[in-house]
Amino acid sequence: MARDEAARAGTPASPAATDAAPETAPAPHTAPDTAPAPLAAPGAGPVTDAQPVQSRLLVALWLVVVAGGLAALVAALVPVGPEWLDGVGAVAIVTAYSWGLAARTGGRPVVFGALSLVLGVLVLVLDQDYLRTGAAVMTCVVSAVLAVMATTPAVRFVRAARECVVAVLVAAVGAMATIGFDPVVSVVRFEYATLGLAMVGAFGVVYRLGAGLHGLGRRGLAVVAIGGVVLAITLLYAEMLRRYGSQDLIDNLLGGVRWSRDHLGAFPRPIETVLGVPALAWGCHMRARRRQGWWLCAFGVAATAPVANALVNPAISLLECGLSVLYGLVVGLVIGFAVIRADLALTGSRGQGGRRLEEASAVRPEPPRTAALL
Repeated sequence: MARDEAARAGTPASPAATDAAPETAPAPHTAPDTAPAPLAAPGAGPVTDAQPVQSRLLVALWLVVVAGGLAALVAALVPVGPEWLDGVGAVAIVTAYSWGLAARTGGRPVVFGALSLVLGVLVLVLDQDYLRTGAAVMTCVVSAVLAVMATTPAVRFVRAARECVVAVLVAAVGAMATIGFDPVVSVVRFEYATLGLAMVGAFGVVYRLGAGLHGLGRRGLAVVAIGGVVLAITLLYAEMLRRYGSQDLIDNLLGGVRWSRDHLGAFPRPIETVLGVPALAWGCHMRARRRQGWWLCAFGVAATAPVANALVNPAISLLECGLSVLYGLVVGLVIGFAVIRADLALTGSRGQGGRRLEEASAVRPEPPRTAALL
């Protein structure tokens, strides 16, 4: 019968077919371990290369827009060119920064970038003081939050210091765009408003990145409590001193500020030096080991927000603003180094060999700087 079936099929029967049927059924067909690669559209390149190429093109375009906006702002500051250069540069920066922040936090960059562009153009066309001031506040807040979100984990302190420098540079470009809208402000109110809004924005994003409040743990809760206490003391002390401090005490404190300005050219901003930069450095260092580091990084806006609104005060020159930010960065990194070393001494392995093992085990992955975090 097997030969008859083979003859009807047109193929020769195998010798085994004349024997009895096999005792076991053939093994069922199993799917391969890996799924087949998706097919590319006709005329298109490989699918695996399309996304990286597109991402690189978007990053390059983003950098071109930021560089063009910064060039316009610098030209208006010199001044060179038409009077509307500062407004155009500010709109270009806030549009690019809004796009970048939305892309970095897993939002809709096209929507937020286009919305920022439309609002910025309306502000320039209508030319009202309250609109310009509101646009300046938005630019400052977006710059401060993006500067923190643009950082990456740091296994060693040198890398953490580099991330702080990157954050300060991003916020410094935002400071140029902030004054590009030519706001009419009360300096103290503007500083408090932008710092508060930046804090809310940063903690809102970090709430998602840090897996909510339940992701804090005891360690994260402790560092957030410490950061909150330092922030409250810094703000309350400055405000109480401004309102109720005696004249002798104010004169003594201002004497040190005047000496620093006369001999060093500037005085570092306290909240940036004491809280913002150390928290950002420590947070980037901790993020390489545990996600609670994001909660520390949220306090980094205490550094990036003062940098982003540093140029709003017309009584301070551009050189003094730059030196003040630089001094705050340097002193803050010294404090951050001491805090990181203390943290490693209390919780990590002791000795040089122990530190090397600890650094080798710090492999918590995060997306690169130009990729979405969520």
